[in-house]
Order: sequence, then structure tokens, then C-alpha cells
Amino acid sequence: MAQDARDTHNTQDTPNTPNTPNTLSRTLQGRQPAPGTSRTLRLRHRLLGKQNRTLWFWVFVGPFAIGLSLFTYVPLAWSVYLSFFDAHNTVSPTDFVGLDNYTAMLRDDAFTDSLVTFLVFTAFIVPATYLLSLSLALMVNRLRWAQAFFRSVFFLPVACSYVVAALIWKMSIFNGVRFGLANTVLGWFGADQIPWLSTTDPPWYWLVIVTVRLWLQAGFYMVLFLAGLQRIPRGLYEAAAVDGARPGWQVFRYITFPQLRATSIAVTLLLVINAFQAFDEFYNLLSDSRGYPPYARPPLVYLYYTALGQGQNLGMGSAGAVILALIIAVVTVAQARWFRLGRKED
Repeated sequence: MAQDARDTHNTQDTPNTPNTPNTLSRTLQGRQPAPGTSRTLRLRHRLLGKQNRTLWFWVFVGPFAIGLSLFTYVPLAWSVYLSFFDAHNTVSPTDFVGLDNYTAMLRDDAFTDSLVTFLVFTAFIVPATYLLSLSLALMVNRLRWAQAFFRSVFFLPVACSYVVAALIWKMSIFNGVRFGLANTVLGWFGADQIPWLSTTDPPWYWLVIVTVRLWLQAGFYMVLFLAGLQRIPRGLYEAAAVDGARPGWQVFRYITFPQLRATSIAVTLLLVINAFQAFDEFYNLLSDSRGYPPYARPPLVYLYYTALGQGQNLGMGSAGAVILALIIAVVTVAQARWFRLGRKED
């Protein structure tokens, strides 16, 4: 008994040895990591984030960012580079010419004529698309039933390819022979046949180009206007009714249209930018086995034949593309300033 008591007393008085778990934990907590290990941990935490959130961000965004860089930013930068060289039939030129390509492009009558073509196309397509899409949005928004059906029907042409739509317009509707739909309808009223795409006096080809673009894009802008209409508070219409506003034009003029200001600005900006980028409908409607006619050449069609035509002057084509990009940027900024985009309303 006495021996057991002495053993117990000695055990209680003996301090914890370094091999016990508590001692090991305190030792590890008090030990500072090596400098290299600390930097590695900080770098890993910065790259991966908490709970590897940054890692998963790059897993999902990385492939898109790589594709965007390879197929958008790198070609853009290379196009700017080519614009300062004499690049005939090559993408790796060595003959530096400075601003000569830009000077020659601005002095080229064909390029300036293409800008005039763009202005004419914009004058037709922007107001026509704006009015048509707004009208469709107002009609669909007033429907009490089947609203989703009609919204889908009007939006469906947006999914159609520009090339396919242009070929349908060219070969079936406005093909210029008596079997075409447009000439068939004119024949019912005793009118003469019209070669829609080859007549320059009057220029009937504008009717073909504008209608195919209208059919293709009106549904998209209709959806934008619908979103704007559905954000208008119903209380404004109720207050207008209490004040004696008549339904129809008065309500639209003083309530609906002012509330669509932001949507109208966005639609106008997108329409102008898309008009600058017009290519598919022009090329597929007007070109044939003999090439493209000398009229109705928008900037992109002209640059296509300059860079990839018989001469393949990639330097001139790149300079024209840079000039066109600068014009789009200037026009967009000017429109934003004109509409006071981003400023608070008084």
C-alpha cells in the first residue's frame, strides 16, 4: 500500500514529458514556419482563395477567357500591327510603312462611298426597327392571353442565320422573275415585274436589304422593349387615370414613352453599332458568280474584297478595319453624350 502511494505521488509530481500530446501541440503551435513555406502558403491562398473559390472561378472562366484571347484580342492586336506594314499576301510583313495605309484608305473613293452606303442603311434600318419593335412590344404587352406564344413567335426569326434568311429573300421572295413571291403579288394587280436586286433607278435593292434585316432583328429589340414596359410601375397608370388622362396616345406620350428612355437609348446604340457591322445580308443578297456589284457596298464588304480579294492587301484592309472601329467608338461615345447616358435624371 505504501509503495503504491509513493508511486502515485511520484506520477502526479512528474511534469508532462515532451512526448505527451499536449506538449507536442504546444510545441507545434509555437514553432514558426519556414520563410519559404510561409510565402508558398500565402501564394496558394491568394491563387485559390477561401475554400478554393478562386480555383473554381478559373476552372469555369478560364476556357472562355483563353478562347476570347486567342480568337478576339490577339487578332485585333495583330490587325493593328498589320495596318502599319505593307502586307501583300502575307501576315508576317517586314516592310514598315507607318501611316501610309491609313492615308491611302481615307483617300480611296470606294472606302468613302462605303461609309455613305452605311449612312443610308442606318437612316433606313434604325428608325424602322425601332418603330416596329416598339409597336410589337406594345401589342404583345397588352395581350391578356397567349402572350408567351406571340412573344416566342416574334422572337423566333432571331435564331435564323443571316445567310439563310438572305438566300430565302433572294431566291424565293425577291428573285426578280415572275415566279418570285413579290412579283407574283404585283402580277395580281397588273403591275410589271421588277428586278429587285439589279435595279439602281429606283434603288429597289434597299427594300430587300432593309426588310430582311427587319425580319431578323425586330424580335430581339421587341424583347428589350417588353422588359422595359414590364418594369413601369402600374401605379403611374392608375394615377394618370385618376388625373383624367385618356388611354392611348396621352398615356403613351406622357407615361410609357418617358419611362422607356433607358431602353430606347440602349436599343438605338445597338442598332447603330449593328448597322456598322452589316455584311451577311449585303454579300449574300447582291453578290453572284460575277462578283459584287459596284453599288451598295458597306464598309465590311469593301474591306473583305480589299483584304481577301485578288490583291490580298492585308495592310490596307487592317487599316480600314481600325478606322471603322474608331468611327464606331466615336459614334457610340457621341450618342452616349447626346442622350446623357449614365447621368442622373433631374
